[in-house]
Amino acid sequence: MRTPVLFLSLLLSVCGFAATPPHLKPEDVLTPFVQHEELAGAVALVANREKVLSVTAVGFADIEAKKPMKEDSVFWIASQSKAMTAIAVLMLVDEGKIALDDPVEKYLPEFKGQRVVGPKPVVKPELKDKKKGKEVEAKAAPSSEPEPIASLHPITIREVLSHVSGLPFKSEEEKPTLDGLPLADAVKTYAKAPLATQPGSHYQYSNAGINTAARVLEVVSGMPYEEFMQKRLFGPLGMKDTTFWPNAEQVSRLAKTYKPDATKKKLVLGGLGQLQADLTDHQHRFPMPAGGLFSTANDVSQFCRMLLNRGELDGRRYISMKSFEALSVRQTPPNIKESYSFGLSVSPDGFGHGGAQATSMDIRTKNGIVVIWMVQHQGFPGAGNKAQGEYKNWAIKEYGAK
Repeated sequence: MRTPVLFLSLLLSVCGFAATPPHLKPEDVLTPFVQHEELAGAVALVANREKVLSVTAVGFADIEAKKPMKEDSVFWIASQSKAMTAIAVLMLVDEGKIALDDPVEKYLPEFKGQRVVGPKPVVKPELKDKKKGKEVEAKAAPSSEPEPIASLHPITIREVLSHVSGLPFKSEEEKPTLDGLPLADAVKTYAKAPLATQPGSHYQYSNAGINTAARVLEVVSGMPYEEFMQKRLFGPLGMKDTTFWPNAEQVSRLAKTYKPDATKKKLVLGGLGQLQADLTDHQHRFPMPAGGLFSTANDVSQFCRMLLNRGELDGRRYISMKSFEALSVRQTPPNIKESYSFGLSVSPDGFGHGGAQATSMDIRTKNGIVVIWMVQHQGFPGAGNKAQGEYKNWAIKEYGAK
């Protein structure tokens, strides 16, 4: 019975008509990277405004144990936490409890009178003596510490959410890990040091800024930051695996971290060096708004679908249209090259954010889809860093608005 079909295919081929290529599946795109040991494993998801369209798990959550990656594998999403914190702050803006251009010191008095690192003083070399009529210069005296100068204006909520406040990435006290200080204590360490630049003048990626905004949220709401996030965002959105403290069961689903070996050709085990080892420890680990969250692909898709729907999901509005419109455009001044909004990078195609271990969420308003990329990698051997782009191209071609 197959002979006529085979004959027809051969005839079409001989006559110059190519057969229709087989439908490309996401596994076809990603599995070669795993087979070449360029990617340990990944969970990749694409959704539109109404639902999740495709979820793909490939490779291993634990290579040594041959534990396969699964759709509900848990990942440290790191700086993707920034966008979620920003949405929470915008909720209070919508309620009229804070304004984006309010000075931070209005809510956190420790920031009053903050100064900026001044220019380094010019120290001229001194003349030591003369030999044969020639002057010999001594080494310049060590320069003294620059004198801090006054800030042109107090840093604002808008500036701390968009990385132009002049606050550092972190403080000296946030060592050896980023989760070892209560939020209020961490923010006080930012306030006591001078700003690196005048507010609004330079872009400087800053965990300290996002953490400061979260502390304002605590003061204004009268609720611990992590409790606010659970009650107002994670719970209503159904993000059941999104947490600062994964429990024992969630830790059992946590994908291990991998990195290239010394030859840059193979994968070896990495780690979560920025966090304390016992992730379940509530006594010594504290929520870090700028990068402390763990989550799953499905949970992150819920958050992203809400943003794709302009601040609303399943009949519930999370932020107003006014706040959404501000969120979806760049807030960095036009003279700054970085295009950043509130906890999100912004481009003509949409907005999104990545994490320290190569996770990513991409809300592509241009295409009407969300693309979630979940891996735990500190770099990739070979062509592994191309896997995400290959998957994104597949998702846009398969599901993007025409």
